[in-house]
Amino acid sequence: HISALTYYTAGQFMELDLTARQTLELTSTMRGKEKKGSLLWVLDKTKTAMGGRLLRGWLERPLLSPVQIARRQQGVADLVEDAITREELSLALREVTDIERLVGRVVYGSAGCRDLAALSAGLGKLPRIRELLGHCSSPLLQQLRGELDDLPQLRGLLDRALRDEDEKVLPFSVREGGFIRPGYNETVDELRDLLTNANGRVIDMEVRAKEKTGIKNMKITSNKVFGYYIEVAKSQIGLVPDDWVRKQTTVNAERYISQELKELEHAILSAQDQVVALEYQLFCQLKEAVCQQVDRVQAASAAVAQVDVLHSLAAVAAANGYRMPQVDGSDTLTIVEGRHPVVEKMLRNAPFVPNDTHMDSKGDLAAIITGPNMAGKSTYMRQVALIVLMAQMGSFVPAKSAHVGVVDRVFTRIGASDDLAAGQSTFMVEMTEVAALLNHATSQSLLILDEIGRGTSTYDGMAIARAVLEHC
Repeated sequence: HISALTYYTAGQFMELDLTARQTLELTSTMRGKEKKGSLLWVLDKTKTAMGGRLLRGWLERPLLSPVQIARRQQGVADLVEDAITREELSLALREVTDIERLVGRVVYGSAGCRDLAALSAGLGKLPRIRELLGHCSSPLLQQLRGELDDLPQLRGLLDRALRDEDEKVLPFSVREGGFIRPGYNETVDELRDLLTNANGRVIDMEVRAKEKTGIKNMKITSNKVFGYYIEVAKSQIGLVPDDWVRKQTTVNAERYISQELKELEHAILSAQDQVVALEYQLFCQLKEAVCQQVDRVQAASAAVAQVDVLHSLAAVAAANGYRMPQVDGSDTLTIVEGRHPVVEKMLRNAPFVPNDTHMDSKGDLAAIITGPNMAGKSTYMRQVALIVLMAQMGSFVPAKSAHVGVVDRVFTRIGASDDLAAGQSTFMVEMTEVAALLNHATSQSLLILDEIGRGTSTYDGMAIARAVLEHC
């Protein structure tokens, strides 16, 4: 199902090394490795599994192109302004199955009939989403609306072939049979009819045999040892036709089998195996039909995922009072009444006090934050980094207003930790992070140095901190 390769180049996305991702707690917290308390926890209001995966991707790879960022922002803005469409979209997206994973299973050969039914059900929800997006004017949402291909022919084939879930619970394994809808295949219907009405056919044959032979007290029955047989009392053996073959003798009766009964017995006993084998063959044909449309299914799932992420960002922005930032190619970073997106959500009974920030590459190149413990220094510094990151992924930001010149990389040097297994002390870990920062930072990079020179003595630490700051 891998149909194309896209090259990842350094000029497409903001670079975030492992240290920055961990210390900024983008997808999980540093201490508990939990989602709650991370930026992803705040932003993730996605309704589909595909949207959830894509949101994580957007968060870990913010954009560098102001044009692409503006396209995303306009899509978010449309949904922020239209609360009715946003709520309707939430309900519609909730019904969409994980089309992306389902089509992958089909191509790998690990899909079952439930997966095909879920795929059809998921595609069936796309027309409603397409209808809702008709109210939106942003170019990105209109583009995605055109890519929401619900593949009506494939859906029609799957719906005609598979039973409804409410009619009969679809089996977990396709080797069990029983999942093809009545009326889809004539042979399957005949075999099922034979299995369902086996007793009726035996009774019909018995009635016809009595009329033909005149043996009034004969009966056709079966057991596990001898299978089906015709039982005739010994007093009426003289009426038995010549083409009946004796099968067993009992005290009071003789048991026979006719050619017609033998054929019926074979049909009944083999019908179950035949119908299961035929249903599996039909299932393979359905899988092949899906495989032929894999490109269209993947394109539709990608469009759903993007709509879901834009909807999630809009829902968070509307709920938390976020504003659209101005993002361009300048060297300015101005934030008015900025807030830390995670901390303000974690605070229960206390309001978050907003802060301003202004930096550029001329007179305001650096900001030195001082103050006592628990004064909010780390919160303020990380808040700036998170607002920049959110702005470049296309999200609205927790601020009254923000002007963000595109940042190519975010570097962090935060806290004290060691890696003794690798032979690195607290000081060595700190210096390694500082070295990476000094070697790779550019004039467009954002540097967050939360305590530097901490792992050594006071005057050595002050010397290191001053030298690093002057170099930057």
